[in-house]
Amino acid sequence: MPAPFVLTRGTWPHRLLLLAIAALAALALLWASGLAQFRVSQLTSVFIYAIAISGLNLATGYTGLLSIGHSAFFGLGAYTTGVLVMRYNWDPLATIAPAVALCFAVGFVIGLPALRIRGLYLALVTLAVGVAFPELVRRFSALTGGARGLVIRRRLLNPPAWSGFGPGERTQWLFWLSAVALGAVLLLMHLLVRSRAGLAMIATRDNEIAAAASGVRVATVKTSVFGLSGAVTGLAGCLFAMYLAALSPDGSFTLLKSIEFITGLVIGGAATRLGPVVGAFAVVYIPYLTASLNPSNVSQGQLSGVLFGVVLILIIFLMPDGVVGGLSRLSGRLVQLRPARVNTPTPPAPEENNHEASPLPGGRDDRDLTARGVQ
Repeated sequence: MPAPFVLTRGTWPHRLLLLAIAALAALALLWASGLAQFRVSQLTSVFIYAIAISGLNLATGYTGLLSIGHSAFFGLGAYTTGVLVMRYNWDPLATIAPAVALCFAVGFVIGLPALRIRGLYLALVTLAVGVAFPELVRRFSALTGGARGLVIRRRLLNPPAWSGFGPGERTQWLFWLSAVALGAVLLLMHLLVRSRAGLAMIATRDNEIAAAASGVRVATVKTSVFGLSGAVTGLAGCLFAMYLAALSPDGSFTLLKSIEFITGLVIGGAATRLGPVVGAFAVVYIPYLTASLNPSNVSQGQLSGVLFGVVLILIIFLMPDGVVGGLSRLSGRLVQLRPARVNTPTPPAPEENNHEASPLPGGRDDRDLTARGVQ
């Protein structure tokens, strides 16, 4: 088998490769924006789901905090945008900052039990949060609309004037808004994982005791990551509210949504940068593709669930690290990416003792004394 091609980070070939990938992604977005409106809407939902799964990936994939309640963060971000737009006449874009901040605060609080418990016990805590969120929405019906739902008027979601899109181009506006938000989230994840904080997250996931012994503040890592994870998923909820314009506690924010996020993460690949994107495509397009294969006596939901199970079983056996993880392992046989070389300064050579011997009384010097064994 031929040796893999070695590529060093920071070199010109590596930079040119990254520029080529970025150019291809931009061209793909330009081409996709010219598709039919239905296709553009599908891709917009893919971008939104990818952002939500990226938030889950931070907690579960990189830090090892198993969460089954991320649908609560998704719904909290969506309802914050919906309530601020409908009840208080806020601009939709202006609602993103308070929604993300609120989801971060709630995620930080929910992450506090992770200081004492982990694994399945932490998953049960997040499960309780996911179950409680729809009930809270129904409880505050005067604000959220309760079980009837909250409908956002379309005219309140029109593109801003500075965007260059007209009132009839809301689909295109949300497509580009979601694409830019996804790009920013992926860049944030890349920079975070490669930083000292990212190393602390991975160390906490792999061996919590060893990480604490090495000086990692495990409590700070867990709570901060859970808060950041909730904030990213809450951002996806904000975009989802602008995209759907109709919110219902029984429709999009139940535990089934959390299961979709986990399924997308497993399919795409946990602890990978592009795994959430691949998983989002699977979550959005598998139910759509199964609709044409649906027999008359089988509901679409049942068939989608069966296919999801089949896909999960195949990936677990064939690609335990997910699609992106498996492809990365295969591509590593062809191209090997090495870290950038670090130019370490050369230590100075030891100075030789070439000084002249100092004369001693009697015409003798220290070399004579040494040769005679005199100390």
